Parts: sequence; structure tokens; C-alpha cells
Amino acid sequence: MAEPSASLVFKVTRREHELVVPTKPTPNEHKLLSDIDDQEGLRFQLPLISFYRNNDHPFTRGRDPVKVIKEALAQTLVFYYPFAGRLREGPRGKLIIDCNGEGVMFIEADADITLKQFGDVLQPPFPCLNELLYDVPGSEGVINSPLLLIQLKKLDFELDLSSMTDTKQVMTIQGLLAIKVTRLACGGFIFALRLNHTMTDGRGLAQFTTAVGEMARGASVPSIPPVWQRELLLARDPPMVTCTHHEYDDVPDTKGTLMALDDMAHRSFFFGPAEITALRKCVPRHLRKCTTFEVLTACLWRCRTIAILPDPEEEVRIICVTDARAKFNPPLPVGYYGNAIAFPAALTTTRKLCQNPLGYALELVMKAKSDVTDEYMRSVADLMATKGRPHFTVVRSFIVSDATRVGSREADFGWGKAAYGGAAKGGVGAIPGVASFYLPFTKKNGENGIVVPICLPAPAMERFLVELDCMLKDNDQHRHGGELVALLLGVVEDDDLSTGRNGFGRDRGVQAHAQWPVAAAAFLPPCIGRQVAMVAVIGGDGAGGANSFPGYNKT
Repeated sequence: MAEPSASLVFKVTRREHELVVPTKPTPNEHKLLSDIDDQEGLRFQLPLISFYRNNDHPFTRGRDPVKVIKEALAQTLVFYYPFAGRLREGPRGKLIIDCNGEGVMFIEADADITLKQFGDVLQPPFPCLNELLYDVPGSEGVINSPLLLIQLKKLDFELDLSSMTDTKQVMTIQGLLAIKVTRLACGGFIFALRLNHTMTDGRGLAQFTTAVGEMARGASVPSIPPVWQRELLLARDPPMVTCTHHEYDDVPDTKGTLMALDDMAHRSFFFGPAEITALRKCVPRHLRKCTTFEVLTACLWRCRTIAILPDPEEEVRIICVTDARAKFNPPLPVGYYGNAIAFPAALTTTRKLCQNPLGYALELVMKAKSDVTDEYMRSVADLMATKGRPHFTVVRSFIVSDATRVGSREADFGWGKAAYGGAAKGGVGAIPGVASFYLPFTKKNGENGIVVPICLPAPAMERFLVELDCMLKDNDQHRHGGELVALLLGVVEDDDLSTGRNGFGRDRGVQAHAQWPVAAAAFLPPCIGRQVAMVAVIGGDGAGGANSFPGYNKT
């Protein structure tokens, strides 16, 4: 687990921002985004960051990464010229790219810090992130602003951060991309960008940054020619919503269970082969051939739900961001860099998710992923066109995106692949705290795995830590611990409360909530004992039920 270092302080000196334009004239035209691109849930700015070491290669010796990347970006924009345009909103909310060549926002900076000072582990959350991911005033909106913002920083030793903070959806003049490069004191640098998500998804962005890297290393054209063709994912005529799309359900926040966004805690969690094996042991044998993504998602969904304590009878959702490129028939052309992602959702109640073992959540996740087909994606496009491009459901939802295979570390500007590349922090998106990314990661000892940034209110983060630790350390006992915690949270079935295994009637079970857990903890396995004792301590007035705990907003 990683959390930000409060002691690391450094100074970042920024130059005035500038606009990088294509090196050659490009078409002056308007291009429609697809009906997958311009849905409300993608109308936000996504901050990403990459750290590069000083490899002292003959190719890069004496070269300035800022100059190299800026020149390569200008060359690449000849082929990806829509990125140099501006986003406009047309009739009925339809988004259009004005390919006017105004350029990509670019920021140059220097930081008096080295990569080594960030520590042995490069993973979110990063210290002083706002300094490294700087937002130029007026550039943070969605409509009419730069589609890409790039920041480059140089570190005094070997690392630096550049990025942009979370942005608001302001219908003003802004672009599609912004980039910042920060030189570090060690000769390394930080490449940070802010992307308007309506323009492209992770796979498309990796294709673009890889092309910039190829140009930086001397290529004259990208190895994969970019393909626009957003008309391939427009709604049908007439539109036909043929599938169920729970990810776009209109769910009122009837009991105030949207998380409070103050006092948010950011931490990252590493899952290597040992951790994934431990999670597989938590599920029945017939489910153990599931993918790493599926079992990890089931685990995090369950732990997070226990941590934020929604009402027992309310629905909770897991939304799995899925790359649908392989699902289309015929397939999308190679080089397509628009959004080709789906948001299939699984839903259940808090009671069922917390009371049942991990295999229950796993089967829900597997079913949701299997729903994504060519017809499913056509149905989504039709839904967008007929229902006003709704936002995906965020109330009591957890959104996860697998970025382990999109190539976020692959862009090579001449200094080799990134030491870290991916999300700048957890919880990014239009609604902070709802989404997490799975990122490829290699530990100092060479162990490969997945790092997951998580963002939760501080009290919920502490409960999340206990639940996750318990699940990873003692798989068999955790199943029983889940039932005990479900009892204490008031989410065990009435039949179980009135008769049977727990020995309490319904009223006695509620009253006992604040009385017996600490004593009972002495008779339980250590991880379960900690969990039960914690529930007792944070239980508030002892009235029982989920509403008694911090993190549950009654308003």
C-alpha cells in the first residue's frame, strides 16, 4: 500500500504556456464525434502522468526532452490534427470537433528534485500533485477548450511530476489535450497530460503518445496510421435500444448515499501473483478460472461497499469499463482512436453483496462483462441518441477500468519506456471518488503485478484497509467474518437474526451491536477480531444498522 509523503517538498518553476500547432497545414473542417464518444459520462478532463529516468543513452545525451517532445508533438499533429482543434456543442447536445489548428496547450517547467527522492516505489498518490499537474486558468473546461494539455518538467535528479487537477465541466472555450513536461534535477523528466475524454479512450491515447515517441526518435510517419471514422459508432436509423443498460439507470439519491467529498484519502494497493492467488482461494473451485480482472474487481467492490456502508436494502453497482474493439462485427479498423468502450453494470443490494461470499460478487462481474457484444454497443449508441446522452449511474456505483494492457508506459521519446505511466491519482472523473484504474506495475524486486489507486473518505478508507487485509490474509475465515460484519452492519437476513446461527433475535441482534463485538473479538481469528472491534468502536450511538456509522450521509 502506498500513500503520499507529507515531508517531500520541492519547487516547480513554470514557463508561460504556449500552443503547439501542426508543422504543416491541415484540413479546416468540422468532424462529428460518435454517439459513444459524446455521452455525458465522458465529458471531463482526465489527468495522466509518466515518469522518465535519465538513461544516459547516446541518443539523448545533451538533448532537452522539452524541445524533443515539443517538436515531435508538432509533427504528430499533422496526422492527428483533430487534437489541435476545439470541441463545440451542436444541436441537441451533439459534440463536434472544429479542426481549426489552434493547437495543443503545452507547458514547460523545471523542478529542483530528483526521481530518486520520490522513493523506490513510483505509484499514485504522488506528493505535491497540483504543482506537477498544473491547470492553466481557463483551460479546464470541456467545450471550446484545448483537447490536449501537455506539461513537461525536468527533475534535478531523476523525477518530477506534471499534471492537471480535476476539472469542471464549464461550457467555455477550451481544447482537447494539454501537455506539461517537467525537467528533473537528475536529468529525468515528467510527462503529464490532461485529456478531454470525449476525444479518445486509453487505447487511442496510447496510440497517439506512441506516435509522438516515434517522431521524437526520428520517424517521419506513425507506424499505425490514425483512423477517424467516428460514423462507425453513430446511432442506427431508426435507433433501437435492444439491450438492458443498468449502467444508465436514473437512480435518485433517496437516502443521501453519495459520498461526502471532503477529507478524501488517496492510497494505492499492489496486487501481485500471491495476492491474486489468495483471492482465488476465496471463491468456489468452479470459479477459479476467472480472469485476474474479474476476481480483483469482485474483491474491491465488496470491500469498498463494506467500507462506505450504504443502506442495506439499497442497490449498489459495479461498472466495468470494457474495451469493446474485439466485439464489433466487422471489427473496427486498425488505427481507430475514438472511444470504443462499454460500461456494463452488475447490481445487487448491499445486504446481498456483504452477506454472501466473494463468489457471489464474482459471478455478477463475470455476467456483466459477458453482456458486451456488437449489438450491445449499437444499443448504447441508440440509447445516447434517444435519451439525451445520459451520464452513467454514479449513485452507489464503483467504476473500474483495466488499463494494464493499453500501453500507458510504452511511449518512448528516446529515454526509454516510462518508469511509471498512467492515472495521476485514484477517483478521477466527472464524479471524484467513484472510479479506479488498474495499472501495470513492477516492484523494485522485479515482481510484476497491478497497482490500483483508491480514493475514499478517510473513515471509509480505514474500514476498506481492514476488510481487504482480512480477505488477503485468511481466505476461509474471511467468509465467516463477512457474515459477522454483515450482522453488525444490520445486513443479515431476518431469518438468520431471529433463529439459527447467530443466536440473537432481531431486536437483540440490533441492541447487541454496541455491546458484544469487542468481547466476541477475543474468540475470533485476528483479522476478524480487528474488524468486529472496529465496527463496535465506530458504531456511534449503538442503535444498529448501517446508518449508525461514519461515512453514511443521512442528508
